[in-house]
Amino acid sequence: MSSIVVIGSQWGDEGKGKIVDYLAQKADVVARYSGGSNAGHTVVVNDVAYKLRLLPSGILYKDKLCILGNGVVINPRVVLQEIAGMKEKGIDTDHLLISDRAHVVFPYHEKQDELQEAALGDRKIGTTKGGIGPCYMDKYARTGIRVCDLMNKEILAEKLKRNLEAKNRLFTKYYGAEPMAYEPMLKDYLAYAEALRPYVADTSVALGKAFDAGKNVLFEGAQATYLDIDYGTYPYVTSSNPTAGNAATGSGIGPRFIDHVVGVVKAYTTRVGEGPFTCELFDKDGDALREAGHEYGTVTGRPRRCGWLDAFMVRYSARLNSMDSLAITRLDILDGFDRIKMCTGWEIDGKAVDYIPADLSILAKAKPVYETFKGWKCDISGVRSFEDLPEEAQIYLKRLAEVVGVEIGIVSVGPNRDQTFALKEFFA
Repeated sequence: MSSIVVIGSQWGDEGKGKIVDYLAQKADVVARYSGGSNAGHTVVVNDVAYKLRLLPSGILYKDKLCILGNGVVINPRVVLQEIAGMKEKGIDTDHLLISDRAHVVFPYHEKQDELQEAALGDRKIGTTKGGIGPCYMDKYARTGIRVCDLMNKEILAEKLKRNLEAKNRLFTKYYGAEPMAYEPMLKDYLAYAEALRPYVADTSVALGKAFDAGKNVLFEGAQATYLDIDYGTYPYVTSSNPTAGNAATGSGIGPRFIDHVVGVVKAYTTRVGEGPFTCELFDKDGDALREAGHEYGTVTGRPRRCGWLDAFMVRYSARLNSMDSLAITRLDILDGFDRIKMCTGWEIDGKAVDYIPADLSILAKAKPVYETFKGWKCDISGVRSFEDLPEEAQIYLKRLAEVVGVEIGIVSVGPNRDQTFALKEFFA
């Protein structure tokens, strides 16, 4: 028995879905523990792309138990659309379980998200307006509606009425917006409840049984370290803890059940939305990275901000998450560059630092310290071992591992599942 947590080491969009899909080949259970439908993963198998927003990336394997844990916020409309989409492609979803303790996203959360962003103006966070933040707000205000409530018609009707009355006061009196109607929303969610009922369970018990039986368990993180509500570039962050420590809380198991943490690292850096980005490029190299990598959001289609790989950030991320392996993705996107840069340190006011400031006014002063590498200028998409990579690519990766202080365990050289190779054994 072994368990692995897969987390993003940057600002998301590192290709976690692909790495989870790859590692899931030898897993028995795949459990997602945080985030909501604002976290898009794309998995490509035999040149067919599967765009996932809530479903765990292991859903493509019929023999894997897939879990949406209590730390995830569930938009029933979205998850049911995904289930229908999978069935259209011949993918069965009977092996999915949804935690009865997970909180539910309602249309009033989406409206609140949109109104909040609009009110912030130039100070907007850059959310997907999917209602994720407001749903977590209600969770911690102890006014949220959970999946178990969704399963009880009387409780759902009572809680929805009370919540919607409060939200409508907020919408009309504070934002000057139109109120939302109760009856149509209740009708929709009662229908969602019946459609989701076969999937609902105490997923903590299911995970406990899996560990008792000696199964291999894979925990799937959403978003990434620098979007973490505590350790990200606050307030330009998500509303949950994508970091590895939340794999226990967000799925209902104890921390001693976590054996390994794999940090997914894109071979360059991207960010969606607002907030600081020390290595952001505003030149032809940044544009070239965006176009070569097709860097547009899975959920929103927004162009991503691009920059060279910030190994300094990854090193800090490695400590926060107790990473013991790195999974390098999108290395092939660098194929066409004559020279490639890597940030190996930061300076603030001319002095080297060993931390990432919490204060954004200080963080804004950070300057990257770059090392320059010779590009390999050839197509590596067919490479299937580290030894067969061009020498220049090997030098780049070895330097990354040296700066971060964590060994490289997986390398991806293309979008397909078979364009991935491991440098070590992960599941026995």
